[in-house]
Amino acid sequence: MRRNGLKRAGLAALLMLGSWATAGTLPASAGEPSPTRAAAPAASAGLIEAMRRDLGLSPAEAEARLAAEHAATALEPKARRTAGAAYGGSWFDARNERLTVAVTSGASAATVRAVRSTGAAVRTVRHSARRLDETKNRLDGLTAPAGVSGWHVDPAASTVVVDVVGDRRSDNDVQAFVARARAAGPVTVRTVGSVPRTLAAGTVGGDPYYTGNVRCSIGFSVYGGFVTAGHCGQPGAGVSGWDHSYVGAFQGSSFPDNDYAWVSVGSGWWTVPVVLGWGTVSDQLVRGSAEAPVGASICRSGSTSHWHCGTVLAKNETVNYSQGAVHQMTKTNVCAEPGDSGGSFISGDQAQGVTSGGWGNCSSGGETWFQPVNEILNRYGLTLHTT
Repeated sequence: MRRNGLKRAGLAALLMLGSWATAGTLPASAGEPSPTRAAAPAASAGLIEAMRRDLGLSPAEAEARLAAEHAATALEPKARRTAGAAYGGSWFDARNERLTVAVTSGASAATVRAVRSTGAAVRTVRHSARRLDETKNRLDGLTAPAGVSGWHVDPAASTVVVDVVGDRRSDNDVQAFVARARAAGPVTVRTVGSVPRTLAAGTVGGDPYYTGNVRCSIGFSVYGGFVTAGHCGQPGAGVSGWDHSYVGAFQGSSFPDNDYAWVSVGSGWWTVPVVLGWGTVSDQLVRGSAEAPVGASICRSGSTSHWHCGTVLAKNETVNYSQGAVHQMTKTNVCAEPGDSGGSFISGDQAQGVTSGGWGNCSSGGETWFQPVNEILNRYGLTLHTT
């Protein structure tokens, strides 16, 4: 589907784009409760088809997965509070279709029972989430060479994973960084195939929005404008829409360190709480911004590669672009291509973040990072436009 010629519908369409350490599992007790599954919003046939294409799920499996992820997303804050200082992280286990909460081996039996009583599965790990976060924060204070693509906390492995590009692993600067990283705390080094890149593109006719000769994608509507990627424009830069008419201007932007921005909207354009499905799925309504756990399915809408789905792989990752490091990113195995920058990541009907960059493409696959939307809203005092 594409846009009609009405200018007031233009923004609606424009904004529719914004669519390993040792660990052990504690044995389940006979009376361990299953997670309560509140009814998830009904999924469109198009979304089910996209999950079949990208995740290999049958329609019944996709429906069950969405319901389980909805329950896990609602459960995670309670389970985290219940674990307290013993909390080691959490993730969605797609095989068991439930939230798994890690607790340190020193957790009391009462704490383990309390976490189980929430409906989450429990796994013992060596390190607390606090220690892993402290280790990652020490790495964030280092300057990384180009051969280090990023680092993130892996709660299931109870370690901080440092990603190093394979053909640069023997580089002296890379080895020096790895040595300093290992000295900072529990660190595991992983080899990856390529360096990440941002996903802006040169001007191409018929695409959602332009800043100078750069094309990017809308993330999500907020009252007064929309959020997108920071590398797409600087404060004060004018923005034109898919029809090249004036939309508004960047009011705030941060890149590197962060990769987020917001654009004000005027001149007869307006905002709508919708993510464009590009004919692959029906356009998706946005009802909130509850954060999906690691392991949950997630989909992305962008102006180049349109609609694709995958899985959340990691949170709070530092990505080392050539322009500088960007912090607190979420990593996925959803593909993306140049021009998709700023576009929306959504889980069910919950906004997750705006596309930043990645490696690979939608022919061969790859990984893509997004900046979480709640951080952007908090930074600029914005309110997400929801139904």
